[in-house]
Amino acid sequence: MSVVVARDDRSMPTTDPASDRVRLRRMASRAVYDRAAILEILDAGMIAHLGVVTDQGPIVLPMAYGRNDEWMYLHGSVANAALRAAIGQDVCVTVTIVDGFVVARSPFHNSMNYRSVVVRGAARHVDDHDEHVAALRAVSDHVAPTWDGGREPTAAEIRQTLAVAVPLVEASAKVRHGGPVDEADDIAGPHWAGHIPIRRVWGQPVPSEDLREERPVPNHVASLAGQPL
Repeated sequence: MSVVVARDDRSMPTTDPASDRVRLRRMASRAVYDRAAILEILDAGMIAHLGVVTDQGPIVLPMAYGRNDEWMYLHGSVANAALRAAIGQDVCVTVTIVDGFVVARSPFHNSMNYRSVVVRGAARHVDDHDEHVAALRAVSDHVAPTWDGGREPTAAEIRQTLAVAVPLVEASAKVRHGGPVDEADDIAGPHWAGHIPIRRVWGQPVPSEDLREERPVPNHVASLAGQPL
């Protein structure tokens, strides 16, 4: 991970936010508006949470996602109520990566180290066939390049899958790293303080129990083992 970040009490250089509604107000020193850094966090994440208002009230659901330079893609069944409600509506999509737990001398100052992105905008139904397929490929290959490693989806399967696109225009990131920010009086006290990094790595691939014969693990899957997430 190479995103430049700052602790709570240290400001960092930023560009201007794309809009005032994605401007960080609390802990503004953690703000990251640089587009390349925002995309880097999106590429490192695995799950997005889509927030949308439905006829039954607001709902937030975790979803796999993918992207290109202009759009963030989300997908699900054509019966997915949240995705259907999102089409043509203003939505909020968030991605969060937790990098560690921060232990302060007082629980009041405990925190977490993290990288997070908020994307806001009107969700668009991806109804063009070529873009639809490209969107599904982007979601499939976001974590690992699996699209070309298996059977190509049928036309019926593609029709059963709904894809929506959210423009990567109004987006901002919030990032924290390092240790706690304690009160001066507490620093002189007897209590331990520090942070505990969280290391996420891929494990060894486990073959499906219904494989009919021994098959080698594809290189694009085997190469993940032991690699950091």
